[in-house]
Amino acid sequence: MTKQITPEEVNKRLLKNEMVHIIDVRENAEVKTGKIPGAKHIPLGQLALRKHELDQNKTYIVVCQTGNRSKAACGILEAFGYDVENMIGGMNNWPGKLE
Repeated sequence: MTKQITPEEVNKRLLKNEMVHIIDVRENAEVKTGKIPGAKHIPLGQLALRKHELDQNKTYIVVCQTGNRSKAACGILEAFGYDVENMIGGMNNWPGKLE
């Protein structure tokens, strides 16, 4: 079972300047509306091909618009041995700043 984290918890970590690694799996048009500062954008359809861009020694928080695609992305990354957390509710519930 994939670990879950709320948007509020992610925002609190960022506000405390904690080192967080965020992957945004939304499509390009969605990301143009704004993303979490510092998030790495890898659309879900490219995730398996671009997994080499990620460090298996880090924990990643995976984000999409509602939490459904990020859940699927977590399943893909877990199958490849990555430690991931799904941000439930997605960007629809994001309380923090955008870039």
